Order: sequence, then structure tokens, then C-alpha cells
Amino acid sequence: MQTDLFLRAPRRDRSALETFTSLACGLIPTVDQETVRIVAEKLAVHPETPPAVLEALAARSASLQATILAGGAPAAEGPGAETAADEAPLPAMLTARLASLPALRREAIEDLSSDGRAEVDLALALNHGITLAGAPLRRLVERARRFGDLARVVLARPDVTAADLTPLYLHADPARRESIVRAVEATAGLRPCPPVPRGLGAALTALSTDRDVPAFVATLAESLGLPADFITAVDEADARYDLLTLAIRAAGLHEDEAVYVFLTLNQGVARSAQRVASLVAVFRSLGRAAARDLLMAVLDMPLAERAPGLHRPHHGPEASFRHSAESAAPQRVPLPTRTRQDANR
Repeated sequence: MQTDLFLRAPRRDRSALETFTSLACGLIPTVDQETVRIVAEKLAVHPETPPAVLEALAARSASLQATILAGGAPAAEGPGAETAADEAPLPAMLTARLASLPALRREAIEDLSSDGRAEVDLALALNHGITLAGAPLRRLVERARRFGDLARVVLARPDVTAADLTPLYLHADPARRESIVRAVEATAGLRPCPPVPRGLGAALTALSTDRDVPAFVATLAESLGLPADFITAVDEADARYDLLTLAIRAAGLHEDEAVYVFLTLNQGVARSAQRVASLVAVFRSLGRAAARDLLMAVLDMPLAERAPGLHRPHHGPEASFRHSAESAAPQRVPLPTRTRQDANR
């Protein structure tokens, strides 16, 4: 009855909303399940329903959470009300408040993670009363690649493993980066790295000397089989240079070549000894194989399995090895046979 009076009211001022909130939140925990279901279906589709009332309804059961997240059932009166209710999503603020509830069921977490709005993602990531795993976690991590605020919140969760956080490496603090690198290195050695393209180091250092940043990035990208604009995958300037460092390590440059690039390619970076030292630390913190795997996870792109311009064998690696070994072996001068020596004697 109180719900019907609230919905039929010609206007709902602040006082009316507060009165209904107090009354409804007091009654919802006490009424039977059928009554609270009817109330939830009526209130979920109404835009002026106080968020506290919807939270109280959602706390009753998982089925009510689903009802509220789906926008509730249609009102009885009026043709077409069902379609209107189905097409009207909950406001982002309200959905975010639902995502903050500590007793969310797995089905509700699944629905909320599929919402795609930044407020809802952030609310889920901040909700330490739930466990993030599986598809919901993958969705949040995928969206957090380009959003530093969301990435840092996800990285701070204690229930997420370092392996699951690999795509967010650029947004992690040094301690978290170390744990991510350890997780990547555990499997990186299982895949061999392609040979470093001949002359790549010399070409990149020459471009760095000229401070030709576009050509440098394009050459580095080509050696790894990446798009020429891969560096734009992140927006923050510091994160871009960390990404460039990962690519340099993955390409197989030596440390002295990498340091030279840090000191010449960008004068803004070169003037900061602290920044150069941090980039060198990133370079030294992982091997080439781990850098390749980490780069693929951060960019969500595959790297070239073979360096450009190398011969591709047709009969397997052993045939290629045998052929190259034979071609590299010097031709031996045939020795005189013993029979001929005896004849001369």
C-alpha cells in the first residue's frame, strides 16, 4: 500500500522521499518474500525510487538483485509498458551503489561486470567484500588497460593473483611489478626468442642520435611485428616510456644501447637522472623472453615469431641447422691416399 501511494503521488519532494525511504527500509526486512518481490518489481522501474530502498531490496536475495539490475517487471497498466521497462537501464549511480554491496552473489557480479560503465567498474573493483575472478575479473582488467585510476584500484585488490594482473604492469608500483615479472618469467622460458635482426641496434641508436622519434618507434615496431602506433596504447607519458623500454628489451638490444637511447632520444627524459635510472631498472628487471610475453599481455597483441628478413626453412629446424652448419663449414683439401704414397715411394 505504501509503495502504491508513493508511485501514484503527483509530486515527490525531499520530505516525501525521506519519509518513504525510512518507512520502506524498516518494512523490507520484515515482510514475506512474495510481498517484497512485488514491491521490487514496482520500484525498480521508477526513476525516483530512492537508492537506499533499492539497496535494501537487493540485500534480501539474489533473485531481487537480478530483478533490480534488469530494471524490474513492467507496471500493470498501459500497453507497451513491458518494452519500456526492458529498455530503461538503471542509472549509473544506482548501479554503482548496488555494485558496492558486500553480499553480491556470483550472478549479480557477472551482470554488473557486463554493464561497462566506469562508475560500476570502479565500484566493483573497490568492493573488497566480494571475490573477483573468471570473466568479471577479465572484463575489469581489459577495461583498466587504458584507465589508470581503475587499474590502480584493481592492482590493490588482495584476491587477484599477479598472473591475472599482467596486462596492468605499466600502472603497477615497483613491488607489484616485481611480482608480475616473477609470474611471467615462470613460463616465458618455455618459448624461444627469435634472433635479433642484424643491425637493429645500430639503426635504432642512429635514429636516437637524430632524435627522430617517429622513425625510431616505427623501426622498433617493425622488428617486433607490431603496429607503428603501438606506443599510443597508453596515454600517460611515463607509462609510454616504460612501454618503449619493454619493447627495447623485447627486441634484444644490449643494455649499453638501451642506456644510449634513454640519454639521447628524448631530452626531457635525458635531463632527469632519476627517470633514466628508473628506465634502466625496468630494462634490467626482466629477461628478453619475459619482456616479450609481458609486452604481448600489456598490448593484447602477438609479436612476430621470426625476425624480419630471416630465411624461413621448409624442412624443420633440424634441417635448417644442418644446412647452415654445412654451408658455414670450410672446404677441406683432399689428402693424398696411402696407395699413391706407396707408389711414389
